[in-house]
Amino acid sequence: MKKIKIFLAFIVMVLLVVGCGSKVTKADYTETDAETALNKGDDLEGKTVKIKVTALVPDSAFGYNIQTGEHLNFVSPENPKVKEGEELIVKITKVTSTMGSFIITYEKV
Repeated sequence: MKKIKIFLAFIVMVLLVVGCGSKVTKADYTETDAETALNKGDDLEGKTVKIKVTALVPDSAFGYNIQTGEHLNFVSPENPKVKEGEELIVKITKVTSTMGSFIITYEKV
């Protein structure tokens, strides 16, 4: 009886580990590909992009501004809590072109 309980506990543990595994999100674009697509006039709203934080400007005119790529500015009114060099995947909610740069609102994925 004791062996059966240990075996059942082992099975439950395995199922919990497998069931709680982290979901890996694959981005639709890299930051370079996204910038190329935006320059061509493609609509990327709803798409995901893997970006690397070049700089974080917390007091920009648009709020918290994650700068990356040549002319990409991912902006949010809330602190994204990221550091320079960090990589993350974001979902684009809106894109505006202003003076040669793209102002992009996003959600973290």
